[in-house]
Amino acid sequence: MTEKSSSIDRSDLLSERLPGHLAIIMDGNGRWAKARMLPRIMGHRKGVQTVQAIVEECSELGIKFLTLYAFSAENWLRPKTEVTALMMLLKKYIKMEVPRMMRNNIRFRTIGNLKELPEDIQAELENAISETASNNGMTLTLALSYGGRQELVNAAKSFAAKVIAGEQRIDDLDESTFASFLYTDNIPDPDLLIRTGGEMRISNFLLWQLAYSELYFTETSWPEFSLKELYKALLDYQARERRFGLTGEQVRNLM
Repeated sequence: MTEKSSSIDRSDLLSERLPGHLAIIMDGNGRWAKARMLPRIMGHRKGVQTVQAIVEECSELGIKFLTLYAFSAENWLRPKTEVTALMMLLKKYIKMEVPRMMRNNIRFRTIGNLKELPEDIQAELENAISETASNNGMTLTLALSYGGRQELVNAAKSFAAKVIAGEQRIDDLDESTFASFLYTDNIPDPDLLIRTGGEMRISNFLLWQLAYSELYFTETSWPEFSLKELYKALLDYQARERRFGLTGEQVRNLM
């Protein structure tokens, strides 16, 4: 790390240029553990500590929406022992974090095919959603048993069902209408996506919603993703010009 990056802190950020919605693919837990000759689950446990720190910091920074890719639809294909350990860790995290979310005025949500999760975990998630429903600070969303392609298929099926029932017409379908059938209805699209762990792909995450998001990839694994690493990503985002198909001059004239 250079001397400049090591001195980065919260004061370097411009509050008016923070992303309204930050999404993170938390990758590298298993590789972090393997590099230290530890069981993979130890990497996930260390990753939970990072989640706690990043969630609290994003809330304090004033970021309104934070979405974390916690467990993908494809993760069910991992070894059964690892999946079981992850489910136990998820249940413990949710139960432990509800009081913290209440203290920090954080509203909790989930996206994904939650029916695939164990019933006891579904109950913990429903309780956390209910307990925090009145909070109006940051909205924390966990993507669980989530797949972007699956989300799009489900949205198409839901709209088709409305058409068959006579509640919608084919001509009613536009981008806004289609987006209302996604898991993320009433959540703005991410302004910034961060992926840790060195991989440079989005791995079936928020395929529709990331259309105009800024992407930031880092070699740093999730267990080592410190607040300074978060600040680096946010500073990189603040240095970019978001054009949404316009020219730079057009964007500057609109400011």
